[in-house]
Amino acid sequence: MECISVFDMLKIGVGPSSSHTLGPWRAAERWISDLKEKKRFDKVEKITVDLYGSLSLTGKGHATDYAILLGLSGADPERIPVDAIDKTIATIKSTHQIQFNNERSIDFDPKTDIVFNRKFLPFHSNAISFSAHINDKKYRSTYYSIGGGFVVQEERKNAKKNFEIKCSFPYPIDKGVDLLKFCKTLNQPISQVVLENEKSIRSEEDIDKELNRIWDTMLECMYIGCHTEGELPGGLNVRRRAYDIHKTIMGSKPYKTPVEWIYAIRDTEVKFRQILKWVSCFALAVNEVNASLGRVVTAPTNGSAGVIPAVLMYYLVIENHDGNFEDIKRFLLVAGEIGSIFKKGATISAAMGGCQAEIGVSSAMAAGALTELLGGTPEQVLIASEIAMEHHLGLTCDPIGGLVQIPCIERNAMGAIKAINAAELALDTNPENVKVPLDKVVNTMWETAKDMNTKYKETSTGGLAVGVHLTDC
Repeated sequence: MECISVFDMLKIGVGPSSSHTLGPWRAAERWISDLKEKKRFDKVEKITVDLYGSLSLTGKGHATDYAILLGLSGADPERIPVDAIDKTIATIKSTHQIQFNNERSIDFDPKTDIVFNRKFLPFHSNAISFSAHINDKKYRSTYYSIGGGFVVQEERKNAKKNFEIKCSFPYPIDKGVDLLKFCKTLNQPISQVVLENEKSIRSEEDIDKELNRIWDTMLECMYIGCHTEGELPGGLNVRRRAYDIHKTIMGSKPYKTPVEWIYAIRDTEVKFRQILKWVSCFALAVNEVNASLGRVVTAPTNGSAGVIPAVLMYYLVIENHDGNFEDIKRFLLVAGEIGSIFKKGATISAAMGGCQAEIGVSSAMAAGALTELLGGTPEQVLIASEIAMEHHLGLTCDPIGGLVQIPCIERNAMGAIKAINAAELALDTNPENVKVPLDKVVNTMWETAKDMNTKYKETSTGGLAVGVHLTDC
């Protein structure tokens, strides 16, 4: 059984894609560590990188080459100032040299030393190979970015699961039924069971500190998105919409910080249609920041990063004006656990399962978490997650131009609205009347993923990606 922490599911990183940006970035870091462990790092004379499958087909639009350059340079995706990214990339391109792990200067020309191979490797759709050239020998290592920033090598036995390790959690959870069993045995809500597992590997003080950092990143991301106008990079000429929506519904209320912003929104008279606009605005804001290589929280992926913060913000500014960190903590703990169930039983990679694996999972995570905050039982939490996913089954991933913009940004708004709707439906549902349990929909999602045509799995070779020409944009 896998032992997946909430902090594995909610990672801080740079956009636009967890599988195509954060994953390759982390793969480069792991490769460097492997070289050092084998005493080869100081001997490397040349580096070449090969991308395969979805990483190759949509890598340019997803900034995969940028991520590789930053990873090889030793930059940390959680800490690097985002305004320093363009300068670092430009320096490498102009000098044809890279500061290898910020320790050694090596000749490197991104145009020739990063090769975009269109073919797929059999193990996983997202493959990246690093080659170290030493004394006329080439040492090659291949990694697979399996979604949500998770990176593995081929020693895994199952392509849809992470490393098979003995779980050290006191309450190991593989499926929804396991979670409900522990909730019943302990007579505790889902958030408390998840917290006890987290406390087995870190102190509650550290848990609170990290959850605060995650929420602060989400809040800052929404704030930046709502206060930045203009067009997104990439060539599609997509205008940022969160700024315009926010300006229209916010009016002229004064505030100076993201926290003051929350109180200002609470003081705004909100009608039904404005609720929909606020939720959509929050989600759009996050993914516009993501699309512009900003810092977001992978939840569970970068492409779906807007759903969870939008729904949590909805709770804080619409549902409960007295909401505090304890509510945020419970929400994120529940969301992370639900996400891990989907990762274990199916996939969170669009390259493996289409957009149902990203927006669908994020909507299920948010729906379940909101349900607990609204007073739902553990059974109703899982019902909400099931409802949200059930109505995302079969959703394809077909980004126009290989960019995480159309239809990706709007899908976050739709996923957030569906999550709220699913929570409301679940709260009015008697668990005894449920026909489709969460574990059944997780399995169905995986079967659907396996049946889905490859061109609908983040390759930009089907759907909107070919139905709408770049000249139309």
